[in-house]
Amino acid sequence: MAAPKADPAKTVGKLVASPAFKTAVAKLDADYDRTVADIITLTEIPAPPFKEEKRAKAYLEMLKAHGLTNVEMDAEGNVMGVRPGTATKGAGPFVVIAAHLDTVFPEGTDVKVRREGAKLMAPGIGDDTRALATLLAYVRAMDAAGIKTKKDILFVGNVGEEGPGDLRGVRHLFNKGPYKGRISAFFSMDGANPEHIVDQGTGSKRYRVTFSGPGGHSYGAFGIVNPMAAMAKAVTDLYAVEPPKKPKTTYSASVTGGGTSVNSIPHDVFMEFDMRSESAAELAKLDQTLIGILDKAVASENAARSTRAGVVTYQAKVIGERPAGATPETAEISVLTQAAVTALGYKPSREASSTDANIPMSLGIPALTIGAGFLGGRAHALDEWIDIEKAPTVKGMSVGLAALLAVAGAD
Repeated sequence: MAAPKADPAKTVGKLVASPAFKTAVAKLDADYDRTVADIITLTEIPAPPFKEEKRAKAYLEMLKAHGLTNVEMDAEGNVMGVRPGTATKGAGPFVVIAAHLDTVFPEGTDVKVRREGAKLMAPGIGDDTRALATLLAYVRAMDAAGIKTKKDILFVGNVGEEGPGDLRGVRHLFNKGPYKGRISAFFSMDGANPEHIVDQGTGSKRYRVTFSGPGGHSYGAFGIVNPMAAMAKAVTDLYAVEPPKKPKTTYSASVTGGGTSVNSIPHDVFMEFDMRSESAAELAKLDQTLIGILDKAVASENAARSTRAGVVTYQAKVIGERPAGATPETAEISVLTQAAVTALGYKPSREASSTDANIPMSLGIPALTIGAGFLGGRAHALDEWIDIEKAPTVKGMSVGLAALLAVAGAD
């Protein structure tokens, strides 16, 4: 008969009560000014979508300076380094903890950090630059406390999490990179609240739909088909759809444009659509519903007006696709992380979101997204901010460290 698994609450309780963990947390505290300096340094290196290389190179040098092994940049631009375990000794499988390098802000955005009391303000400072600095602080804390883990830990600064990046960095990590097939557990550190455990990956599919027609003079060609009318019907019909509330499923007609002039029937107009669901099956169902709506809208317009100059057509181009997935509440990474949140005085809450963890979740690899342990707000806004008051932030940071050490098997 197999021996019963240890109680996760007792395992984590013993870990956080150990002299080594207390020494590690003391190092987080003593090193806090350095962590804040790292946040500022990295925030002030622009990392717009698909242009993260400058920040990636800087982070690569930081990883090297922290004594990790196999420090490298992969073909997609992710940077990473290994802290070998006593059992696996750098050969894997690996426990990954990752934070994303990219921000949502376009090239040319002013990323200078401003300080107002205990707040630091700058685009991208919380999402996700704070987490990049937290990962470095964890390495220093583990080294200072002499903590060793049975399993190898792979620290990653990945590209392509935001918007059009479509999780390209983590896709590469799991599907093509040097660690493909060698990752047993994955933490994405993204966001602030140390209580939040994202164990459901909200899937999404995004289209840019271009409606085309013959076009013509608004007066002289009046009565011919108009792609704008087809697009308007598609939006109206989509918003008549009632998706399920559970699993939460949503849609949005988000961006539009096109046309020639106010006195022209347009040749081309476009609309971007975003669809999301916690369920892969419901997302696929909504996807098929949208395609049916587009077909019907075009057919309806071609039947309603003259096609003597040509017909209305549409082209739907996928501009983003994130798989849905979930990590069971009973998975080791889940129960140990929940125990870490509880042991350090917080109340765990389970969440659904779209993060880098979607990729491993969809592959059946245990994965969660956790907060870096700070107060903050206005993510994706120019006045994004984090609170850097030391005591509560260090306490919040200790949650992720405890979860990482528990999953990696701290000796």
